[in-house]
Formats: sequence, structure tokens, C-alpha cells
Amino acid sequence: MPVHPVKAAFVRVAEGLRRDQFFLVLLGALFLFSVFGPDRIARYPSLVDWPTLAAMTGLLLLTKGLELSGALHRLGRTLIEWMRTERAAALCLVLVAAMLSTVLTNDVALFVVVPLTLSISKLTGMPSTKLIVFEALAVNVGSTLTPIGNPQNIFLWQMSRMSFGDFVWHQLPLVAAMLAALLLLTAFAFGTRSFEIQDHEARPLDRPLLAVSLLLYVPFLIATDLHLAGWAALALLLMFAISRPRVLADLDWGLLLVFALMFVDLRLLAGLDVVKQLMLGLGLQDPAHLYLAGIGTSQLLSNVPAAIALAEFSKDWGVLLYGVNVGGFGWMVGSLANLIALRMSGDRRAWIIFHLYAVPALLAAAAMGYVLLFLR
Repeated sequence: MPVHPVKAAFVRVAEGLRRDQFFLVLLGALFLFSVFGPDRIARYPSLVDWPTLAAMTGLLLLTKGLELSGALHRLGRTLIEWMRTERAAALCLVLVAAMLSTVLTNDVALFVVVPLTLSISKLTGMPSTKLIVFEALAVNVGSTLTPIGNPQNIFLWQMSRMSFGDFVWHQLPLVAAMLAALLLLTAFAFGTRSFEIQDHEARPLDRPLLAVSLLLYVPFLIATDLHLAGWAALALLLMFAISRPRVLADLDWGLLLVFALMFVDLRLLAGLDVVKQLMLGLGLQDPAHLYLAGIGTSQLLSNVPAAIALAEFSKDWGVLLYGVNVGGFGWMVGSLANLIALRMSGDRRAWIIFHLYAVPALLAAAAMGYVLLFLR
């Protein structure tokens, strides 16, 4: 007897979460917060950033529509005809991810590039996990450049009242240095082994699903910018539920649950008195201390909460921008984009591979930022 699609999706999500170590850590932390502060439990829903979660839901739906339409599979075959080696493919996809993140934000860039990478991997047998890790590093680099590249930049841009051009000019030296280093590392990490298409089956193209998924991207982003992400995501959910229920069944609901838990845990952590006292004792009036605090706080709270927290103690926007953007490297919670990439990879070992590259990347980016801020 066939399993109902809803039940099958629920079982798949539950099984994935059971094996997701980061989810289990977040769940364990929430349990401890609940045991030692039961009076805060009623506040948990208010700690979730619902507009961000709604925006992620809509973007996941649209990219899943692109994936299921077969368009990414066909695009992958086309790209493979141009890129005959693993090194060429890696350099191309890393550069595309970095460029997209300057205008689409780091999260949206990953929602586009990672499914394409998985499609190319299926076609060629090329290992996808390491490439997705490098794409996560790439979107952290590229999104640093513009005020709209990531949430922390949007926040600090609004707070600083810098012009768009001044913002980009300030960030350009750091981004140029980090991108050059990343491309060199990519060329070194991927070999010159050539590949051939291993999947010779031509998959059908669902043109209506492709058209809907593409045409709704810009309207959804506009609705999100107008603070209507919740209504826009609801409209997409209803539309796909009626016309293409498979999109909902295949959606990574576990990723959304992980992010909801992360918002609650990180904000509970930031509200602890010991954390607040630690912030007051960091000597943030010193620009060097502020820069290092931006990096360190991002490793604990993620760079968006870090930017919001540190803005309460300093108005040195240029230093803050460098600190929290560099802080996106290193530990996986440094940037939400890291968690998205690791989750979308579908590989339980991805977090190990990520840290093998992201921790050295943090040290290198921190040194570059320090030189550009204080020694040039």
C-alpha cells in the first residue's frame, strides 16, 4: 500500500533531524534554557525572527520549484560542456556564488547555486560537499561588498547613513583581498581531473513550473523588501499546494525548524547577564578591540545578532562592518549562510570539511582586515 505523501515527507524530515547533530545541540540547549529559566518559555515564539523565516520559506519554495522543473539539471549539463575539469568547474561556481551574493544576498545566492552544484555532481560524479563548502565561503566574501549583500550590512548601512557608493568603496579593499585568496585556495584545492557526463538520461523539462518559479522570484523579493514576506510566503504555499504539491513535500522543512531554534537559543544566550557584562568589559571604545569583538561575538551568536548587539556599544561603523563580516568565517554559526549551505549539502560530514577550510579562512581574513584597518 503506497505511503501518503504528507506522511512520507514527515517521516523523511523526522529521520533527517534525528541524524542532524547541530539540530540536536540546539534542542539540548533549548532544554537547558527551559529548565533553568522556565519563566522565559512563553517568550520563545517572540524570539523567532518570523519575517526572516518567512523569506527563507518563500526562497526555498521557489528554488525547489526550479530544481524539480529540471532546469538546473539542464543548466548543469550545459556548464559541463564548457568546463572540462574539476578546477574549472569549482572556480566558475565559486565566482558565480560570490557575484550573485553582492546583489541577491548570501542566502539567496546559495539557494540558487547549491542545487545547481548538486545537479552537476549527479551528472559527473564530482564530489559536491567540498564545492558547496567553498561556495559558502564565496557568498560570505561577495556579500561583504554591498549594503544589500547580507542582513548585517543592511542593518549597519541603515544605522550609519553611508551612501551606497561610500559603503562599497569602504568594503572593496577587504573583499578584493579575500576574493583573491579564495580563488587561489580554490585552484589549489581542486585538481585538473577531467570529467564526463555520467547521467546520459535527458530529463523532461516542466516548463510551467519553471516559468512560475522564475517569474515569482523578483515579486517575492520586492514583497520581502516591503516587509510583506509572511503574506508572500503564504501565497506561495497555497499556490504550490494546489498546483504542485510535490514542491511542498520535497521542501527541507527541517532547515526551517533548525533556524527557528537557532533564533531562540542565540537570543536567549545574548540576554544572559554574564554575556552582557562580558560585552561591557571588552573596551569597545578601542577600534582594535571592537574589530576583534565583532569577529569573536560572531563566532558565538552569528554575525547578524553580533552586529545588532555591538551597535549598542559603538558607532564606529567602518570597524564594525569589517569585524562582523570577517566573523562570518570560522565556526559554522558565524553566518546563517554557512548553516544553509551545510544543511543543503545533505552530507553529515559536511560540517567537518567546512571547518577544515573555514577556520584557516577566518584567520587569514582577520589578518587582512586588521592590516587594512590599522596598518596601511
